[in-house]
Amino acid sequence: MSEYVFKLPDLGEGTVESEIGEWFIKVGDQVSEEDLVGTMMTDKAAIELSSPVSGKVIKLAGEPGDIVAVGAALVVFDTNGSGAPLELASTHETAAKPAEETTQKNAAATDRVRTESTSDAPQPDRMRVITSPAIRRRAKEAGIDLMLVPGTGPGGRILRQDFDDYRDQSGAATTKPDIGRRQAATGVKETKVIGVRRMIAERMSASKREIPHFSYVEEIDITELEALRKHLNERRQTTSERLTILPFLGLALIKALREFPQCNATYDKDRNTIVQHEAVHLGVATQTPDGLKVPVVRHAEARSLDNLAAEIRRVSSAARDNSAKKDELSGSTITITSLGKLGGIASTPVINLPEVGIIGVNRAVERPVVLTGQVAVRLMMNLSSSFDHRFVDGYDAAAMIQRIKEMLEHPATIYID
Repeated sequence: MSEYVFKLPDLGEGTVESEIGEWFIKVGDQVSEEDLVGTMMTDKAAIELSSPVSGKVIKLAGEPGDIVAVGAALVVFDTNGSGAPLELASTHETAAKPAEETTQKNAAATDRVRTESTSDAPQPDRMRVITSPAIRRRAKEAGIDLMLVPGTGPGGRILRQDFDDYRDQSGAATTKPDIGRRQAATGVKETKVIGVRRMIAERMSASKREIPHFSYVEEIDITELEALRKHLNERRQTTSERLTILPFLGLALIKALREFPQCNATYDKDRNTIVQHEAVHLGVATQTPDGLKVPVVRHAEARSLDNLAAEIRRVSSAARDNSAKKDELSGSTITITSLGKLGGIASTPVINLPEVGIIGVNRAVERPVVLTGQVAVRLMMNLSSSFDHRFVDGYDAAAMIQRIKEMLEHPATIYID
């Protein structure tokens, strides 16, 4: 028996270990070279790995959720003389070699690493379905065979829209049948916290554990802003080009940060240093099938209203369908978040480490208010913000929100230097 040990390659950005996200193979499977074997989760993305050889799977490194070090054995194949192995070694010999040597010898395997966010190279066929872990999970829950779903992405990748279109056309069941009102529920469902959900949980816990949050809520009369937004949207050719509240908030926030630069900062815990940024790299909290992600609009301070709106749409969409590049999911200096129609009256958003501030948008509703001594119906909306009280004083936080309030209530002032 000839063994080939496929070791976890260097996934970039200084990654020294990675979490097993999903296996597409199992022990005993016969695998061909270039077949996808599974996904590995980093802090930024799910990365698909393909087999560097043909052979029979005789050992896997662990279960989804387990951590594997770069250079450690990931999959062991019995090549049985087939193909041209890049490296032949026993499992014990492999484990004893340093990660650097392993990475060099597996350079060819590393070249075959395809990230869900950056893979643009066309593939000659679809021996295995190419899609994201989130779509695989949704397909399993809906009882849909992904081999039947036509993919329109690079190399035949099944995108979220492809899956949704197929599900709607086929009428696949997405809900469990009614088993009767009087029948007692006895089952339980256990879900291992792995992948993106685990990373979200860890980051949220660290944020609340390490940061003393100072929350501040202010109501804003956006009647004039909404009139301007509707007027501008009348010129839009398509629905996708229409403006939401977020780009207006983004422009107002950018302008306010010139007066309160201490809020456009990140905390370097290792150096115990506050890093104040001149550029505004705007994080946009986005709900995705995998959980909450924060894609980044780079250099928001240099963008016009339409350009900012378009970039918010682009990075948010990329985060949802897992096509976002690694650098589009990190490096924000301050974040805005919105629950849309579910915005509620007020919220207490959790700061996105290592930033020191986050601004949240709540639902806009018409209600009677007193205006110049008269009761009038106005469109009112709350801004709910949180700041790191170690580095942003309550007075400065409130003053910045008041500055944003002034601009949103009189939107012409957003464009006045």
